[in-house]
Amino acid sequence: QVQLVESGGGLVQAGGSLRLSCAASARTFSNYAMGWFRQTPGKEREFVAGISWSGGFTTYADSVKGRFTISRDNAKNTVYLQMNSLKPEDTAVYYCAAANTVVGPRRSRDYDYWGQGTQVTVSS
Repeated sequence: QVQLVESGGGLVQAGGSLRLSCAASARTFSNYAMGWFRQTPGKEREFVAGISWSGGFTTYADSVKGRFTISRDNAKNTVYLQMNSLKPEDTAVYYCAAANTVVGPRRSRDYDYWGQGTQVTVSS
C-alpha cells in the first residue's frame, strides 16, 4: 500500500507560480513511477506530467509543456510539480498518483494509488 498526500495548492493570479508536493508513505517509493493529473467538475481526469522511478525520464501534456516541471526526491519520498506562468484554465483539483512501473504512464487507469487532491485556483 502507498499513501499519497498532496499539498501546496491555493489561489494565485494569472502569471504566478505554485509548487505542489506529494509525500508518499511507501518505503519502496523509488520503485514507483509518479504522475500528476488534474480534474475540473464534469470533466475526466487529465494527465499533466509523469516521471520515471529514477527521475531520469519525464513527460508532459502539451498544455503545460514549458510551464510545468515535475521532479522527485527519492530520499524524501516526495514528488513535486512546479507550475509557472499559470493560466485561469489551469484551475483544477490536482492529484498525484503512483504506478508500479518504470515510466510515468499517461493513462489514469495505469496508476495504482492516488492522493486526495489539492485545489489550484488561478484568477484572471
